[in-house]
Amino acid sequence: MIIAGVMLVVAFSRSTWPLARHGITVAHEGAHALVATLFGRRLQGIRLHADTSGLTVSRGKPTGFGMIATAFAGYVGPAVLGLGAAWIITAGHGIGLLWGLLAALVIMLVWIRNWFGLSVVLIGGGALFAVVWWAPAPVQVIVATAIAWFLLIGALRPVVEMQQQRSEHKRRGRRLTSDADALGRLTWFPAGVWVAVFGLVVLGCAALGGWWLLREGLAVAG
Repeated sequence: MIIAGVMLVVAFSRSTWPLARHGITVAHEGAHALVATLFGRRLQGIRLHADTSGLTVSRGKPTGFGMIATAFAGYVGPAVLGLGAAWIITAGHGIGLLWGLLAALVIMLVWIRNWFGLSVVLIGGGALFAVVWWAPAPVQVIVATAIAWFLLIGALRPVVEMQQQRSEHKRRGRRLTSDADALGRLTWFPAGVWVAVFGLVVLGCAALGGWWLLREGLAVAG
């Protein structure tokens, strides 16, 4: 409960969110990249920006299920990763989770195409390496649990921010370029439906993953 409360503050505090959001962006762009690769698209590169936005570029058929899956993966990626992390922790492999995340960041380095993005991944990877190499096992499990909670809780805010940005762009007559709008152009469903689907998936992951972590915490405390 304490870890969940701390991560809730981190995700919704004006002072911590601008920095912490980079972690969500890494997971977001990583999800785009992974799904694009799984569906046979050629990954060209990933960029992470100082304003916490990101861009993943892949080549392949501009329409079809592979493109739809790639566009869909970004906003749900952090929540799904958080759900997977919660499951791994409850299975007793929290330390293994940290090594897996570290390996993912090392792979991601190959595809980073700007200096700021490189610094974000290096700093995150360096911090993870320090934990898995020097911290005692109980501390590693606490860090793994904190990461899982942050992904589950923090995944919701970008969906809300995206919808707010869409509304602002509509009001000013600007072109809508969000993942939801891309999905609206790729499918029969309008962008608003995709925003709702993003929200439902993220909330569902948070509810299930949060329950797993709370149950695990109560079992350890008992």
